[in-house]
Amino acid sequence: LAFNVQSFGAAGCRPLANATVDVWQCDAAGVYSDVSDGATNARGKKFLRGYQVTDANGIATFTTIFPGWYQGRTVHIHFKIRTEEGGAHYEFTSQLFFDDTLTDSVYTREPYAARPNRDTRNAADGIYRGGGDRLLLSPAASGEGYAAVFDIGLAMG
Repeated sequence: LAFNVQSFGAAGCRPLANATVDVWQCDAAGVYSDVSDGATNARGKKFLRGYQVTDANGIATFTTIFPGWYQGRTVHIHFKIRTEEGGAHYEFTSQLFFDDTLTDSVYTREPYAARPNRDTRNAADGIYRGGGDRLLLSPAASGEGYAAVFDIGLAMG
């Protein structure tokens, strides 16, 4: 998963170098690291969360797995972009989504197939309905997995 982060403002559009991009997601069993929800306790565990700093071209790249699901939510990856410019701090937090057809295909394979009853598709997810179609990844087959690039522009100053 690659993020192509651009800054736009009065000076136009340019790559946003040195921005911190955080991602976090649940595993195939629907568990987030460092969370205790009553059913599972992953406190102190550090899986499927991390950050990268954008390079001079505004690119931050992650190697991860296809996210799992949990009750009441469609499949998604959380992300946050943090940066500082001219003494001002900027932060943007959102989620990325996947086409249900791709998710259905991935979920026929292990370990996802062990949980066959995904209960929420994109159209039923409250967060997705609030503009998730603009945050929809388009992964392409790559080696044994998929690759996707998310282009995002942040208004600065």
